[in-house]
Amino acid sequence: MNQFEQILHRYWGYTTFRSIQEEIIQSVYEGHDTLALMPTGGGKSITFQVPALAKEGICLVITPLIALMKDQVENLNRRGIKAAAIHSGMSRHEIEIELDNCAYGDYKFLYLSPERLGTELFKVRLRKLNVNLIAIDESHCISQWGYDFRPSYMKIADLRDILPNTPFLALTATATPEVADDIQNRLKFKEKNLIKMSFERKNLVYLVRTVEDKNKYLLKIINGIPGTGVIYTRNREKTKEVALMLKKEGISADFYHAGLSGEMRSTRQDDWQKGKTRIIVSTNAFGMGIDKPDVRFVIHIDLPDSPEAYFQEAGRGGRDLNRAYAILLYNESDKAKIEQRIEANFPETDEIKRTYQALGSYLNVALGAGKGEVYDFNLFDFASTYKLNTVKAYNSLKFLQREGYIELTDELDNPSRLIFIVNKQELYKYQVANAEMDKFIKIILRAFAGVFSQYVNIDEAYIARVSGIPVQTTIENLKKLSKQKIINYIPRKKTPLVIFTEERLDDKNLLLSNENYRLRKERFLKRIDEMLNYASNTTKCRSQFLLDYFGDVDSTRCGNCDVCNSRNELDMSKIEFDKILTLIKDKISIEPLPLETLVDSIKQKPEKTLKVIHFLFDNKKIIKDKEGFLTWWDAKD
Repeated sequence: MNQFEQILHRYWGYTTFRSIQEEIIQSVYEGHDTLALMPTGGGKSITFQVPALAKEGICLVITPLIALMKDQVENLNRRGIKAAAIHSGMSRHEIEIELDNCAYGDYKFLYLSPERLGTELFKVRLRKLNVNLIAIDESHCISQWGYDFRPSYMKIADLRDILPNTPFLALTATATPEVADDIQNRLKFKEKNLIKMSFERKNLVYLVRTVEDKNKYLLKIINGIPGTGVIYTRNREKTKEVALMLKKEGISADFYHAGLSGEMRSTRQDDWQKGKTRIIVSTNAFGMGIDKPDVRFVIHIDLPDSPEAYFQEAGRGGRDLNRAYAILLYNESDKAKIEQRIEANFPETDEIKRTYQALGSYLNVALGAGKGEVYDFNLFDFASTYKLNTVKAYNSLKFLQREGYIELTDELDNPSRLIFIVNKQELYKYQVANAEMDKFIKIILRAFAGVFSQYVNIDEAYIARVSGIPVQTTIENLKKLSKQKIINYIPRKKTPLVIFTEERLDDKNLLLSNENYRLRKERFLKRIDEMLNYASNTTKCRSQFLLDYFGDVDSTRCGNCDVCNSRNELDMSKIEFDKILTLIKDKISIEPLPLETLVDSIKQKPEKTLKVIHFLFDNKKIIKDKEGFLTWWDAKD
């Protein structure tokens, strides 16, 4: 075993790497800036964790997904690897302690959200860290060409000034060639270095079904495919409706969306992962960081916004490499829904400004104040208070985020935590002087290790049970100790956050780029158009369609999707079919022709030409004009 395989075996129990993992590891270990393109479930985290463990020092991991960040830190700690995280949901004191631990405590990984990079506290402490690698997860967020641009990612390249010799590893599961180039340019790669795993998923069968009654067809699919699955929809209310419909049919199902409490989401996710619930019906809030290998089907009953989103969500099926199905249910009414979605996604500039000023009032941020401040935020209460459309308000806030005025975080579920801020001798004096608190303090000290050196997560219900007192009394005791400066106690909090990255401005100084607005809308429409083309396509292999979009132009026909299955009935090779199709298209895109003239002009075997013509006619690529001549219906293909 080489040193990388030894690390893999020691901490993860595997003896070999998957696909291009070792190539990426070797590249960053040798000090090369690297962009790694790996599909969902490709094992991205191993590619920075292994080389970081092979070197002295600590790895910075930048990610916008706070819930995923916390999960990975817990996972590493369980494996005996010291890791920490800092994000906007933490107090300054907590952040200082974690940064001290990273500087002096032999920590190997520091996860942080991108907005933390711009703080003076982090910039000062960063110089004390021996950073061996900077890993950037979801790196497509740095590209304005990408589908999820975040201005806070633009600060990442500034790390070059402080750490000029530290290699960058940029990771993403979804990047077109244009976005891949942009990522490398914006991160100031010393030289272009792209390592790409084929996005082809041979075990994943892509199907599109054009059906009017989606619920009826949904039941047909679920009853026909054994195993667990995910159903994606755009609408929170619809998640509940569909889950209840499935339950009435005797199918084990539940629903999931961002509007549920953190505790409820966690329980439902856990039940699904453990197999207690067969099917989860969800908005796109579900799936990030979830690694359930045996998902047999992923069904979309609404059209996603982009091929990137569809590919990532569909890719949650079949991670165990056994056959799985990615199924899109589509009908003509979806086009009308898309028009409504475009309007909601792009509020007018005046509406964005009104939302910004309402946000300042809602959070009591004075004009000229607020820069760097973090606020609890409830979108639904905010929209209700100021009589705003919730979807438009959310998209206005997202636009303000892209313009660099605010940052929105996903909902945090921060458990209660505490740290003793007196030394052991001072604590002993307090216990002697306050005998009624002595037993309570001893229970905390026995139950939670390390409370003098770092914030420790606590469970008030557990302390209450061991102490034999009510939970409310436990909380009051903790607050009393905090007030008396014996501990710092931070009660549990579950809420999304808003960070003002710039001071609050009045309308005339709030500059919203019309050019950025126009470009984003243009790109959004282009991606929507690609999804409509994917749904209505009847001649090109589904897998090839998606792979072409991501720049994998040498992909081969999958042979399993609905389009390939239709072609298979023609009893001819892909090369033959494509050649005849191209000849037909070239002929009748210029001028309509009678059937016999067209067949003669193709100069291929007539029976095969006729098969392709009938196939194209059945799939509405060829139509007859008033004279009965054949013409190509969709010149864009």
